[in-house]
Amino acid sequence: MLGVGRGGPVGELTPLPADGGAAGPPTGTPPAAPRSESSLRGGDRPCRAGARLPAATSSASSSGGGRRMSEREAWVVLASIDGLGPVSFGALLRAHGSARRVLEVAARRGGAGRLVAGAAAEDLRLAPEVAAAVVRAGHGSRALLARLASAGVEPITAEDDGYPPRLRGIELPPPVLFVTGDAGALATVRAVAVVGTRRPTDDGRSTASQIAAVLAAAGATVVSGLAVGIDGAAHAGALLAEGATVAVLGSGHARLYPPAHAHLAREIVRTGGAVVAEVPPDADPRPASFPRRNRIIAALADATVVVEAGERSGALITASWALEQGRALFVVPGPLGRPQSTGCNRLLRAHPGEVRIVAGMDELLEDLGYGIPLAVRRRRLERSESPLPDAGAVLARLGPAEAAVVRRLLEGPATADSLAGAADLQAATVLAVLTRLEEEGLVVGAFGRYRLAGALGGLRSVRAGHRGRLPAGASHL
Repeated sequence: MLGVGRGGPVGELTPLPADGGAAGPPTGTPPAAPRSESSLRGGDRPCRAGARLPAATSSASSSGGGRRMSEREAWVVLASIDGLGPVSFGALLRAHGSARRVLEVAARRGGAGRLVAGAAAEDLRLAPEVAAAVVRAGHGSRALLARLASAGVEPITAEDDGYPPRLRGIELPPPVLFVTGDAGALATVRAVAVVGTRRPTDDGRSTASQIAAVLAAAGATVVSGLAVGIDGAAHAGALLAEGATVAVLGSGHARLYPPAHAHLAREIVRTGGAVVAEVPPDADPRPASFPRRNRIIAALADATVVVEAGERSGALITASWALEQGRALFVVPGPLGRPQSTGCNRLLRAHPGEVRIVAGMDELLEDLGYGIPLAVRRRRLERSESPLPDAGAVLARLGPAEAAVVRRLLEGPATADSLAGAADLQAATVLAVLTRLEEEGLVVGAFGRYRLAGALGGLRSVRAGHRGRLPAGASHL
């Protein structure tokens, strides 16, 4: 399995019983398609993208004049802990119900042991040193959140409305993204990743720049990894075409790697793009971080184009993630015997029918479906779509089980188990209801918890013992 935790595949969390550990990042060409853990879902109240964190308390539940830490702040604190990957993050949320509760448990006497036991209840092993790091993070949360604010980096959690939709459906979505620039660039209508080797030929560098410029001119956001070589050429090509581009880091913003691309990163932000990482600003670049960030590069795009890739290029890992995530994959073929083309040519041989050749710029746009100008496509889409139903109409057609689940979700996000208890329904019934509501876009799940979305996303009930105003048609709630 491809490593995605900060210290390896799943951080410091491994299945019980131990099976000898997970393998590190694959090498060789072509790499096996990465196999990841089950999707982890969860959340709490939604928040807009780019919302600044208010001043934080020093613990999850403070006394005296201190304000109690919000659930969103607790997510950011947990996501900033070295060694706590997406799998361990999700396991702790499932075990304790919320990120804030995790930090409250950690603050108690023997908190580290309680965290280890909670993970064990989820059939997973949390390393004692990581549990101790959670305890330290809880006590130092004020300083941690202050450092984040001073770095000018905005967090977007998987429970926020502004979390990129393309990331929601992948295996192991990042619990929190740290972003500078325009977070809207992470969720544009069109997005294509352009990646390749750090040691390109001059032809390869020129091809990457041309492809990125053509994509940008077609209205697509160009996604890449800010590395030297093909990645840098792709970002530069998009900027030359006055388009938006997104750089995904393998380090924190304050430890930007490579340092030589600091100016390029500033230009990306200045021109309406974004620089994003799933690690906090002060995280150093590590070898395991770059395969991990490659899954985000692939996930933020509808298609990935590999320009040049050697036999052991990290771009091949991005290509594997693209195939694993069901994204389109395009490859620029190269001359036989050229080291920079070995990986590309082997991808074509290993995945016949799945990987497409880039035969030319016009052909690439045609294969991507970009032949029709974006403005025309949008107008056609607007004419063909029927208006979204209002909340009252949706509520009026809910069945008894659906109404019971929605009634509980009006109070805030909840797990499937808590929904079953509150609605007095069987667990299988609740899961079936959640599946139907998710298919209709009325509920969104992330890291094991669910919240209202779509036409119902704006409804809230007042927690202080009485219900907020609901639209007509909601009398049975």
